[in-house]
Amino acid sequence: MTEFISMTAFNIFRRCWGRGIIATLAFLLPLGVVSCGSRPTHLAYLGVPTLNGIAAFRIDNNTGKFTPIVGSPFLAGNSPGPVVVAPSNKFLYAANQTDNTISLFKIDSLVGTLTEVTPRTNTGLSPSAMVLNAAGSFLFVANTISSNISVFSVNSSSGALTQVAGSPFSVPANPVSMAITPSGTYLYVVAPNLPAVFAYSISSSGALMQVPGSFPVGAGANGIAIEPAGKFVHVANSTDNTLSILSINSATGVLTTISGSPFATGTTPVSVTIDPSSTYLYVANEGSNNITAYSVDTNGVPTLVTTQPFSGATQPIFITSDPDGKYVYAISQSTKTVVTFDINTSTSNGGTLGTLTFTQSASVGQFPATSLALTTK
Repeated sequence: MTEFISMTAFNIFRRCWGRGIIATLAFLLPLGVVSCGSRPTHLAYLGVPTLNGIAAFRIDNNTGKFTPIVGSPFLAGNSPGPVVVAPSNKFLYAANQTDNTISLFKIDSLVGTLTEVTPRTNTGLSPSAMVLNAAGSFLFVANTISSNISVFSVNSSSGALTQVAGSPFSVPANPVSMAITPSGTYLYVVAPNLPAVFAYSISSSGALMQVPGSFPVGAGANGIAIEPAGKFVHVANSTDNTLSILSINSATGVLTTISGSPFATGTTPVSVTIDPSSTYLYVANEGSNNITAYSVDTNGVPTLVTTQPFSGATQPIFITSDPDGKYVYAISQSTKTVVTFDINTSTSNGGTLGTLTFTQSASVGQFPATSLALTTK
């Protein structure tokens, strides 16, 4: 066995030498994490508040299977909740909701392990949501109890955070969720006690300025998402059991409710995601223990996918799409798992486009936070 590993390591070393990859670590070979060319896996991270740690998994690109990374969970601050991965895939940020701090971790791209870089960065009270702009140059943190947003510039080399001038910026009471346009021009914020979306323009320095007015949605606004094309804002209204969709004016940031909105969902919708092609939209319904699926046309109008809603995630509290659009992942609160669903993107198998098929679930061990961060492929 040792001889086989050594020869395999030598062959990988020889093939990858010209690509700048030194693959001589025989320790990594049995784990399937060394390759040249495209990688067969990517990484996923989520907060585990009761363990004060970050759970880490490797995802198989071909099956969507989650495999725990050795050493997981990795120690963070007290009650880590939201997590985000930098676009470079080099850094992970975790908001510690009891400490009111952010932990910065370096990501080992080969193994997937996390190494915290101290000291931690202070935020407002109870950081509950985080987003990075597409360039990875600014990090936005919604602080629920202090009702403001902390904004940090990001050092591209070290990942270090520096609070921008004027931060934190006041927002309406108790923000819980945010979404940023792909262009990094506008930030949209919701709070469950206010049936509205609040919009902010983002300056070149990262400073926020509120777009005049507010934009009505349903009661209990909770999850919010913007599709990859950056044309529409989607809001899950947990009290109304509806989904609001609003079009974005790219010149002003003003939102306009599309025709037919709001749209019916399951019971207590709390999170929404759109696949990378902007073709399918999925809503996690915590109350009815299922997922509502829609196909979406170019005007942003959703149509319910047949043979749904889809079960497999009990009490889903968060949902997100995989970067390649093959899978949807849902965090199941009551079963303490992350659930993988396959998206049907072909009619050759006789199925309906956009339908979800339960693939597998991965145990977190303790109650997970309402956020899952993925590296790109």
